[in-house]
Amino acid sequence: MSYAMFSFRKRGLGTQRLQLLLLLFAIWEAGSGQVHYSVPEEVKHGTFVGRIAQDLGLELEELVPRLFRVASKGSGDLLEINLQNGILFVNSRIDREELCGRSLECSIHLEVIVERPLQVFHVEVKVKDINDNPPEFSGREQKLLISESKQPDSHFPLEGASDADIGENALLTYRLSQNEYFSLEIPTNSKQTNRLSLILKRSLDREKIPEVSLLLTAADRGKPELTGTVQLLIHVLDINDNDPEFEQSEYKVRLMENAAKETFMIKLNATDPDEGVNGEVTYSLISIKPNRKRLFTIDENNGEVRVNGILDYEENTFYEIEVQAKDKGNPPMSGHCTLWVEIIDVNDNAPEVTVTSLSLPVREDTQPSTVIALIRVFDRDSGANGEVTCFLTSNVPFKIMSTFKNYYSLVLDSALDRESVSIYDLVVTGRDGGSPSLSATASVSVEVADVNDNAPVFAQPEYTVFVKENNPPGCHIFTVSARDADAQENALVSYSLVERRVGERALSSYVSVHAESGKVYALQPLDHEEVELLQFQVSARDAGVPSLGSNVTLQVFVLDENDNAPALLPLGSRGGGDAVSQPVARSVGAGHVVAKVRAVDADSGYNAWLSYELQLEAGGAHSPFRVGLYTGKISTTRALDEADAPRQRLLVLVKDHGEPALASTATVLLSLVDSGQAPKTPLRMSVGATGPEAALVDVNVYLIIAICAVSSLLVLTLLLYTALRCSVPPTEGACGPLKPTLVCTSAVGSWSCSQQRRQRVCSGEGPPKRVCSGEGPPKTDLMAFSPSLPPGLDREDVGERQEAGSNHSGQVSNIDTLAFEV
Repeated sequence: MSYAMFSFRKRGLGTQRLQLLLLLFAIWEAGSGQVHYSVPEEVKHGTFVGRIAQDLGLELEELVPRLFRVASKGSGDLLEINLQNGILFVNSRIDREELCGRSLECSIHLEVIVERPLQVFHVEVKVKDINDNPPEFSGREQKLLISESKQPDSHFPLEGASDADIGENALLTYRLSQNEYFSLEIPTNSKQTNRLSLILKRSLDREKIPEVSLLLTAADRGKPELTGTVQLLIHVLDINDNDPEFEQSEYKVRLMENAAKETFMIKLNATDPDEGVNGEVTYSLISIKPNRKRLFTIDENNGEVRVNGILDYEENTFYEIEVQAKDKGNPPMSGHCTLWVEIIDVNDNAPEVTVTSLSLPVREDTQPSTVIALIRVFDRDSGANGEVTCFLTSNVPFKIMSTFKNYYSLVLDSALDRESVSIYDLVVTGRDGGSPSLSATASVSVEVADVNDNAPVFAQPEYTVFVKENNPPGCHIFTVSARDADAQENALVSYSLVERRVGERALSSYVSVHAESGKVYALQPLDHEEVELLQFQVSARDAGVPSLGSNVTLQVFVLDENDNAPALLPLGSRGGGDAVSQPVARSVGAGHVVAKVRAVDADSGYNAWLSYELQLEAGGAHSPFRVGLYTGKISTTRALDEADAPRQRLLVLVKDHGEPALASTATVLLSLVDSGQAPKTPLRMSVGATGPEAALVDVNVYLIIAICAVSSLLVLTLLLYTALRCSVPPTEGACGPLKPTLVCTSAVGSWSCSQQRRQRVCSGEGPPKRVCSGEGPPKTDLMAFSPSLPPGLDREDVGERQEAGSNHSGQVSNIDTLAFEV
């Protein structure tokens, strides 16, 4: 560390012992934590004070990057540092008397702060006094009344001059103008116990010299010497030859600084041996030093001294009062004494707490022990009254650490979490050691800056969405929303699809997500027959660095609509398409099955449940044929005769149960031939066509009862299934791909199954009650198939009536009805 008094190192004192002493002194100063300089007052702007950067061990290149700066308490901008060369210099006029008054020690305390890492240095610059204040008297003239009866060597006290400087610059000498009657007695100590006095050299003769005018000059010992003068006007009085005299030349009083006005201090007593009015004494205060304020009064009759103003230990600790006792003679005579008043400190000044913030706001990932702010405490009182203890608000993640005398650091004590507490309002309290103690507080608001430590969170990990097929392109189907507990850009959430393949196509060709709103759109019409379940993930990521994110799963179920008309299937090997030709023998009886129309529907559920209806041509006669409502079987309604046309053209309308219903038309051409020309009945149409008719009648009643019961159970099952499907997310079904369409003929009837894309429609002698999806639950119904009946019985009518009475739950036959579960 550098010290201004080290300048004598340049004078060539080269002895090894002196160098060793200087080295030890520098090491001691470095350990003390302060740098000391000195500078005279009233020097010019730019005057060199010290190489502060060098003395603090700092390189010039790191001053600016480390934010080298200076803070001073109550000293304004008196001193400044040149960051180019690291020199501390005088920035503005320094007046020691204005800065420190008459205090013997006068220093400017600086706080030098550098960061990265944070360091605080304490610098003390002592201000040297120069002789810039001349001695001053209280007035331009002093009047003295001296009796002509005074004997030579008599002393007459004078009010001396005062000098605002200190030390040698405040030590005064006095000179008196040349005269033959008076000389000076000069005080011999700084307290001027031996007062400045005029000494009468020879007796006065009022008749000769009634008045003497002298010039008193006060000169200080500064360089250059400064002087002040006062005119002494001496009036020579007629005889009153005894002065009032005090019991002591000096009195001492101790007084608390909080003494109230009119507080009694002391009673002074002066006596005059004269008689009459020459012996009656009155008291007065001549002067009060150092500030000449009328802080005290004296009763002119009894000499009681009392407090007349507000005393402040921090302003002055001692007062010197000159008391005069004057008699009432003519001329009056006077005596003098000095009253020394010592002011005792009381705890009347609360501490001052100053907080200098350094690192605000504080990031929530800041490590403990990081310095947040600097705290300085100060108390104008002395002793225990001026000893200050500093403490902080409880239950906060901060603490206070003492770094130097009256200096503290606000330090982070534990980890921060902005999402729990975003701002801390701290109160720093400084309490002195007085009784009663006084305290002061300073508030500092510590804002916690956000760090991206929270990923966006969805309300639930999975959502189920139902969308009807054939939706318009760009249709909004759902909105996802994620919340991020962070702030500002760290909480700004954007959404995107987690890309994957759906079959042969990319997921992004089906759906898209708006990056800001989270709205999910279907980019094209969805087809239930192509995709029943579209399962994908949406990612939510924030805008923090590094970015954090999370995913949510969306299950989009595509609901079926009736958008596929029934498709006709070819009838055996006889032909295909819409027109079917079939030979029929004229000898067949009523109820004989002559042909069957087969069709499938690519939809599912009731949209794929087909019904058949025979369309009569306009103007045509009543046809001897009918078609099964749900079987598609064409049978005779009566026995054929010769009156029937040899070629019968039947139009069969195949219609589903969707809303609205879709239909297709099949044309069946029947050729009536004689019995000898009738072709052989195919095996699949003839098996099971024999049997006693009587057994059918007995079975029919029981079958009707069974079908009605099963139909009731089916209705309850459908209602329960519908309720469960609305409340429980659907799971993947167990239906897999099936073989191509298979047409089976047996003794118990015929049925067919068709597969279209990913769904299965099973149709037989009744409505298809199950649409199987690869991603949905199966639907189960009872299905009945009707065999070919012998001629003469109209069994189709009976079966269809029973089927209509059971809410279309299945096709009913009079005999050999086969029921199974799909």
